[in-house]
Amino acid sequence: MRKVVISAALLSVSLIAFQLILMQILSIVQWYHFAYMVISVALLAFGASGTAIALAREWFLDRADFLTPLFMILSGAAMAVVVRVSQSDAVRFDSYLLFVEPGQVRALLLTYLTLVVPFFFGALALGLIFVRHARHIGGVYAANLVGSGVGGVAALALLSLLLPTKLPPLVSLLPIAAGLLILPSNKKTSLVMTAFAAIGIAVYSFHAPSDVTLSEYKGLARTMNLPDAKIEIERSSPHGLVQVVSSPALRYAPGLSVNYAQPVSPCKVLFNNGDWFGPVVSEKGSSTVQALRYSTHALPYVVQPRGKVLVLQSKTGMFIAQALDQHARDVTAVEAHSTALSLLRRELVQDTDSLFFSRRDGCPHPAVHLHNMDPRAFLSTDTSRYDAILLPTLDAFGGTSGLFALQEQYLLTKEAFSEMWQRLTPDGVICITSWMDYPVRNPLRALATFVEMLHEVGVKRPSEHIAAVRSWGTITFAVKRTPLTTVECDSVRAFCDRLLFDPLLLPQLDSGGRNRYNLLNDESFFQLVDAILSDKCEELYAAYDFNIRPADDNRPYFSQFLRWRAVPRMKELFGQHAFPFLEIGSFIIALTLVQISVLAILLILLPLARKDVHFRGLSRTLLYFGALGLGYMFVEIVLIQRFILYLGHPLYAAGAVIGAMLIFSGAGSLFSSRVKDAAVAMRRTAGLVATIIALYAIVITQILQYSIGLDESMKFLLSCALIAPLAFVMGIPFPLGVRNIAQNSGAVAWAWGINGCMSVIAAPLATLIAVEAGFVAVMMCATGAYAVAALSKRNDT
Repeated sequence: MRKVVISAALLSVSLIAFQLILMQILSIVQWYHFAYMVISVALLAFGASGTAIALAREWFLDRADFLTPLFMILSGAAMAVVVRVSQSDAVRFDSYLLFVEPGQVRALLLTYLTLVVPFFFGALALGLIFVRHARHIGGVYAANLVGSGVGGVAALALLSLLLPTKLPPLVSLLPIAAGLLILPSNKKTSLVMTAFAAIGIAVYSFHAPSDVTLSEYKGLARTMNLPDAKIEIERSSPHGLVQVVSSPALRYAPGLSVNYAQPVSPCKVLFNNGDWFGPVVSEKGSSTVQALRYSTHALPYVVQPRGKVLVLQSKTGMFIAQALDQHARDVTAVEAHSTALSLLRRELVQDTDSLFFSRRDGCPHPAVHLHNMDPRAFLSTDTSRYDAILLPTLDAFGGTSGLFALQEQYLLTKEAFSEMWQRLTPDGVICITSWMDYPVRNPLRALATFVEMLHEVGVKRPSEHIAAVRSWGTITFAVKRTPLTTVECDSVRAFCDRLLFDPLLLPQLDSGGRNRYNLLNDESFFQLVDAILSDKCEELYAAYDFNIRPADDNRPYFSQFLRWRAVPRMKELFGQHAFPFLEIGSFIIALTLVQISVLAILLILLPLARKDVHFRGLSRTLLYFGALGLGYMFVEIVLIQRFILYLGHPLYAAGAVIGAMLIFSGAGSLFSSRVKDAAVAMRRTAGLVATIIALYAIVITQILQYSIGLDESMKFLLSCALIAPLAFVMGIPFPLGVRNIAQNSGAVAWAWGINGCMSVIAAPLATLIAVEAGFVAVMMCATGAYAVAALSKRNDT
């Protein structure tokens, strides 16, 4: 029995580690949205395996000694090759083309089925162990959950050491080892030969990893089309795959004035997971920095000179360079991406004389104070006051088509703006630049967030505190702590006249002067801006076809603008195929929910419906295990999303939450074996879980906000401490339920299947609920699910 427990733990380590690695790979080749797809795919495999065992239980059990290690070995072999297969021309999809080319939907389905394979074989092995050892389910299930938790931590460590494409074959050795550990006495030779073949595949895949093809619409893919473009450096980390690109044609000068006549020199650029991260600027004479004097980004320095500047999400240091170029005497820079900073400190400093670090000693520029931490964590602990707080540029030239709709952007919420407001000197400004998009969304939501924040801090006339300047492609907002003076307004007007910009917002601004140099044919944009500043803003929020209501920490999706009720009208205006490109991110998660739900029904519920299974309390058993699957995943997904702000990155949050939940749920599962009356305890425990979830929904935000300033190790420990009580209790109801029906033929596999089906649906559904209604709503749904479980299950034995 000990070997079985160890084998199950090793397999579980590999399955969770492989899941997190796939999240990173899909974030590189596609976008952030597909992280939740990987969770659903893994759960689909577990549900389908339960159905397979339910349909052929006797056949599986008669051959379990042979099949269990075989499935483990096959899982490892599939892990080693699945990325290569998914990136082949026959399977690979491009999310940007899903709503244009029908073949892309088929390719997405093939990708699901391809990625399911290693999880399916692994889940079959675990399912056989669970069914064979149902009487000892507490210990076996605990090994599964604890092993899964260790896998989450291991994945984060591996992503810091090796490129993501090398990790699947490395992780695949664990399930192969797990299979070898429990080889039966008969047919051992054939299994050993299969294992050696799988090891050979893994070794080959490690030394010759699959090439991954980025979506042709990602920033890196487009940049590589420039003449002589090349990737000079690659570094892997949990924050993402960082790549340094150079090309003689690669120049960066955002929103440049049309009367700027000087050349812009080539520069190297960093990309993170294929997305633009920033240009590498030099300490002296950078043409990019000089060009910023002729862009709307110069607005905060036009209003007043800035002695002390805070740059949040400083990335590669472009705004730091601008601040120093504008004679700031003290610049505080905050950037969480440690791998990018390491490149700027070491490799890149030799070539570019980076502003961050000196060639001689690797120390920062004497006027620059660098903090490697999350910006919100910095704001919660910092007590300094600044003349200017600079935020990263919103959106991108040409737009991002809503590809970041599901990305939590905690730096752009009302709460974040309020924290910045408290850090300003009396004449200080918060400054943000947005690219113009059409239909207009990003600039309107940025303005709305500023206005609501100003109202909440007691400012009665927000228009007296806001200056905004528009170029042909960008808008820069500067929000001042005290009202703008006449002298400052005159300086902004002179700046606009000199560089052919248009003032968008200024106290006592003549509306006729808004559209002189950069003409907009549709002047309704100005009416929308004025409505946000008026007492009719709520009417605008309700009537506008896109959601421009400010984001908050409960719904931190700044780039999610879709309003489902407006879809028919948008189709009429932009066409059936064109509209999805405005908000493609939201449509992708909806498509994922539909497709994964259909697959779950086809692979789990439909086959089960054909199975003639008879046991007392069938409907209540289905309701019980289905509610557990829904509730558990709702909690897991919302905790991942909540801890992104706390831990600073989605993969850190996913690894910590999944790891901690599974480890402590495993402890709860082990504890469940001590409970004698399973039928009574399962109902009471489910009710207890519902109560604790409701409590967490109320208090967890305050706890996280209070402690966000702790150092990383303390935050990780506190995260585990916060998750532990809830996860421990959540680990008890499932094994109790399995024990309660263990004597009924096929019932365990049935329960496993229905639990998996609802878990599959829950992952994307929780994300949609969070986007539309907020994290608290998801927690309340989880509370309801466990309450249903508590009320549904009576003593059916």
